[in-house]
Amino acid sequence: MDQHLESQLRAAKVAGRTLGRLTGDARAALVLAVANAVESNCDTILEANATDVAAAEAAGMSAALVDRLRLNASKLIGMVADIKAVAALPDPLGKQIPMCVQPSGLCVERVTIPLGVVGVVYESRPNVTTDISALCIRSGNAVILRGGSETLSTNCALTIAIKSALGQHRDAVQFINDASRERVRELICADKFVDVLIPRGGAGLGRLCAEQGTIPVIIGGAGVCHIYIDKTVTCERALSVVLNAKTQKTSVCNALDTVLVHQASMKLLGCSVCRGLSDAGVTLHAADAAAVALANAGIPFVAGKAGDLETEWLSMDCNVVVVADIDTAIDHIAEFGSHSDGILSDNPDAIGQFIQEVDSPAVFVNASTRFHDGSQFGLGAEVAVSTQKVHARGPLGLDALTSYKWIAVGDYLARS
Repeated sequence: MDQHLESQLRAAKVAGRTLGRLTGDARAALVLAVANAVESNCDTILEANATDVAAAEAAGMSAALVDRLRLNASKLIGMVADIKAVAALPDPLGKQIPMCVQPSGLCVERVTIPLGVVGVVYESRPNVTTDISALCIRSGNAVILRGGSETLSTNCALTIAIKSALGQHRDAVQFINDASRERVRELICADKFVDVLIPRGGAGLGRLCAEQGTIPVIIGGAGVCHIYIDKTVTCERALSVVLNAKTQKTSVCNALDTVLVHQASMKLLGCSVCRGLSDAGVTLHAADAAAVALANAGIPFVAGKAGDLETEWLSMDCNVVVVADIDTAIDHIAEFGSHSDGILSDNPDAIGQFIQEVDSPAVFVNASTRFHDGSQFGLGAEVAVSTQKVHARGPLGLDALTSYKWIAVGDYLARS
């Protein structure tokens, strides 16, 4: 292992133990100090980000990916607000499940504790650096950050500000400023130092960490998002939600990828929604019945091809699929979904069936998938959106960064 990386990992391990022993108020104060430091270094951070954006554009990076890494004063203010929101959240540590006395006389309880050292490998978005740092500090965890090479200057500026605010606890936040893939391969196998690994990026990154790493992994970020339009919903209401889900911010994991339309609704409602998407600049991808309906309505589209339904677009593209009924829609989501899936309907029975049968990390009823976010769910910032079932699912907030230990108390008790 690279000597500098090993020294960072060792320092984080020690710092995490110290951080976990602080009171909740002390950890909250550190998070507020981080917010103030980021705010105070706004100009330096934006200058570093401008360097990253210029390099990305010169390298021919797509507009959607450049948008993910671009910062401005408004976004930075929002990042600071998110950090402060984390400081205001209840302390997740030391929560006790009330003691109960077993027949043996043993008193048993569980107490929440930090995970220890959290390793996060992520791409593009600089706010991930501040969100994760704040969440880990608040929950008493040290963190090892490895951001994408395209945001190296920005992340270096951010972590310098963060570490300056932490004082004697500065080693609790470590940033790997070596962009080589070798450092990633070493990090994901550093089980001697890192307790859990969270890859936040494309599906390939998650597979790399799970298949080649030796650290327990919480996979988050990638996935295909669906909205099913039932036959009992007005066009205006459906269009407002679908447009928001697809176009409000296209480069994020909770943006809409596929619209499923009940066949009884496609000619009028479905085509009206699709026309609205097309007018907003969305490229529609369609095959079979959806392609026929769009062609008959004179709505532009491109012929759907193999792999489209498995694609997380992260761009102004969207699949359109006509389904026979709600059962077919649910079957489609079971095959291709894994992230954020919703229904637009005024039928309570259809809504109930959808909620019951769709097994996604978040299920939305008459609401945009863009709400699948820690802050929108009342969790403050998030580390990622987990698409697995163990150890946590959906937005990973403070509680997801804790584990627990058992406390068993006896009166010099021996087992018979």
